[in-house]
Amino acid sequence: MNTTLISTRRTSTRYFTSLIVVASLAGCATSQEPPGQDHARAVPAEYAAWFDGGLEADISSHDWNRINRTQDTIEQERYDEAIEQLQPLMERGLPPAYYEMGKLYDQGLGVERDGARAAHYYGQAIERPSSVQGHASLNLATLYQEGDGVERNDVLAYYLLWQAKNANLGRDAEARLARLLAEGGDGVQADPELARELYAEAASEGDESALQALADAYAPGGWLEEDPARAMDYAQRYAVVLEARAREGDTGAMLQLASLHAPDGQLGDQPDQRLHWLRQAADAGDNTALAQAGRAMLEAGDFNQGVELLEESARRGDIDAMVHLGSALLEPETGRPEPVRAERWLNSAIEAGSVDAQVILGRALVEGQGGLNDLPRGMGLLEQAAERNHPLALAQLGSLYLDDERVAGQPYIAIDYLERAHEAGHPWATQQLGAAYLEGHGVPANGPRGEELLRSAADQGQAGAMRLLGEAYLEGETLPFHPSRGEELLQAAAQAGDTTAMTQLGEAYLEGPLDGQDPSRAIEMLMEAANQGDGYAMVVLGRAYRHGNGVEPDLDQATLWLTRAQETGHESADDALTYVQRDRGAQGDINALISAAEDGHPGAMADLGRAYLNGQGVGQDREQARYWLERAHGEGHAGAAASLGRMFMDDGNMSAGIDYLEAAVARGHVGAQSDLGEVYLLGDHVEQDVERGLEYLTNAADSGNPHAAHLLGQAYLHGEGVDQDSEAAERWLEQASDGGSLAASASLGRAKLRGEGAIAQDIAHGYELLNEATEQGDTGAQATLGREYLRGDILERDRQKGADYLVEAASAGHSSARLALAEAYLSSRGLQHANQDQALLWLDDVFESEGQLAAETLRQLLTDDSAADAAGEVDVSAVD
Repeated sequence: MNTTLISTRRTSTRYFTSLIVVASLAGCATSQEPPGQDHARAVPAEYAAWFDGGLEADISSHDWNRINRTQDTIEQERYDEAIEQLQPLMERGLPPAYYEMGKLYDQGLGVERDGARAAHYYGQAIERPSSVQGHASLNLATLYQEGDGVERNDVLAYYLLWQAKNANLGRDAEARLARLLAEGGDGVQADPELARELYAEAASEGDESALQALADAYAPGGWLEEDPARAMDYAQRYAVVLEARAREGDTGAMLQLASLHAPDGQLGDQPDQRLHWLRQAADAGDNTALAQAGRAMLEAGDFNQGVELLEESARRGDIDAMVHLGSALLEPETGRPEPVRAERWLNSAIEAGSVDAQVILGRALVEGQGGLNDLPRGMGLLEQAAERNHPLALAQLGSLYLDDERVAGQPYIAIDYLERAHEAGHPWATQQLGAAYLEGHGVPANGPRGEELLRSAADQGQAGAMRLLGEAYLEGETLPFHPSRGEELLQAAAQAGDTTAMTQLGEAYLEGPLDGQDPSRAIEMLMEAANQGDGYAMVVLGRAYRHGNGVEPDLDQATLWLTRAQETGHESADDALTYVQRDRGAQGDINALISAAEDGHPGAMADLGRAYLNGQGVGQDREQARYWLERAHGEGHAGAAASLGRMFMDDGNMSAGIDYLEAAVARGHVGAQSDLGEVYLLGDHVEQDVERGLEYLTNAADSGNPHAAHLLGQAYLHGEGVDQDSEAAERWLEQASDGGSLAASASLGRAKLRGEGAIAQDIAHGYELLNEATEQGDTGAQATLGREYLRGDILERDRQKGADYLVEAASAGHSSARLALAEAYLSSRGLQHANQDQALLWLDDVFESEGQLAAETLRQLLTDDSAADAAGEVDVSAVD
């Protein structure tokens, strides 16, 4: 607690001995009573003596001289001697002696600070009126307001403040009393108008706290009727008082003036004035001001000057300056991090005991921030900070241990860290803990607990928690489906700046489950998220422009957004863009793509290379394909490296192909991981390495690649490189199917329908899966059902259905379906042992020459028993 020293020890420079002055001061002690019944409960009986205005203490001039000499002793810091001098005076019941002893305990001068003993002596000092009664009342009121050594008691504080005010001390009794009445207290009724009058009285005497309080009160959101002119007048008067103190070298006043000119200051955002006063304080020797000035310069956009000031402050030993300097150098506005310099200053702060520096450096090392990258060392620093229960360190470690790709298989350790950070009140930890309970990650799944935690984090302004909770309500899996709640939470998260929430909300409006809303608003939200770098928002926009969902169909715009998504590395961009390019190729428009590639756009170069490779929109030309893909690869395009890898492996150059695929994997291309995994698992033209293949495929599948999950499912289903495992096969195939792979659905359906490989036969479920896949146009599922309807072994024979499915699959180019029709043709001609190649040529001719009549021709062919039987004997594949 801060108390005024000289002014509270003496009414001027020394207690006056003049009886006239004493008498006049005594009169102050019995001035008007406070309006107690209007604002506060009655004074408790045990404290009535403090306010009854009894007989004034009899203090002689000799007593005053002894008290003044004791004050001199205190000023000379001879506290033991002063206490000895006060003891006999207190034994005689002299209020000034009690008051001086109370201050010693209040301020911890010569004794251990003790608020309770200070309150006791102040109480003794005010039981009889004297010239110190007002000062002691004010000091005692402070103790009761703060609950310092005594139980907090706003009622006693109220009466003590009135008593101090009536003593006309020239201190801050009016302002303190006004503050209590402005806010009210326990047993004290608020009275804004009386508070205003008291503040105005104090302000007229130049009281800084009163001027500041009235400036706040009249400002927007204040407790008086809003009056910007008055607010500014009081703020300016407050600044004048501060400037007078600043001219005398008061650095505290300089810092307060700087805050007045801050963005949220009472005089409005005036960066030049703010910096002026911070520099003044720094020049006057306040090292913290130098650091504040440096931070202000950074905020104002003057990075170099800000760093210079922070570095100067850091050299003077300011630990906070070291921390801010290190942080600024890791993420400079110039875009050129200085990791060595940043680490040096952060290490200096760590050596000086800064836990914040440990956390900042630790997070930079584990997140690869500013060019730093050392996971073990970063975790070590975070562990040290966690030992001191730093909430962010605990939350960051929890995040790391939940990330199996970085710290494998230790979710229970993560939960322990997150529980500790949550108990420490860190909302990000609460969010992560809620998500863990919702997903059953590291703890048993518990939807209600997860919901409770996420809502708590959301209430603390954690936008990610709002998004996760809104997402869960819209999905209706871990929590009950509640679209209105989901929409409300996603809107709140989006308004808080969460771009992923904007994307999810925009997608939900366009594609469900919130469809039927204003599509133009959905497009606006997706545009905003995309322009902030959200890759999936770009994908959704690309789909919208391709399909004309909420906008007019526009393949140029679709290509633009999907190319941008591809540049962000979003895993679904490549496939989406392939469809758009296929549409553009069908329309014969390749010029825009060529132009963009020639302009040096990596994504466009890669797309053009693939177009030449596949003959999409241009003539197939492998040399041109390689040229454009190499250029894109040289620009760091992961997709181009993956395409080159596949191209070289198709050409039989496995060594070069693998090199390119590994380069793509190093850049984060999940599809390349899948390709490498397949090659190593099956030993396809390379030395088989099952362990490596499984590692690549598992990483790709865990990253959401459905093709990798499908390959893993097939491997465990048929025992390709691994032992057959029905549980693993079904799990991976289901994951691939859930990830959108129709081929995986068809593979799982075929395996269950026939009881293939490691999976037990389940005709009903297998048929259901195949039927769902055929409805979505999967040719493998069509071919499988076609064969089974023709054979009649598993499904009831239905040649019409069998012919329809088989012809549809063959029309779409399914190779084994085409072979089945070729066999049917040979059998119908009595040429069962003839050349299949000739039959396939006949089939091609039928498709090319008869057009729409081809399907009917082939269906009629399958009415022949021998032809139908021959077609049914071909082992068609669920995967082409």
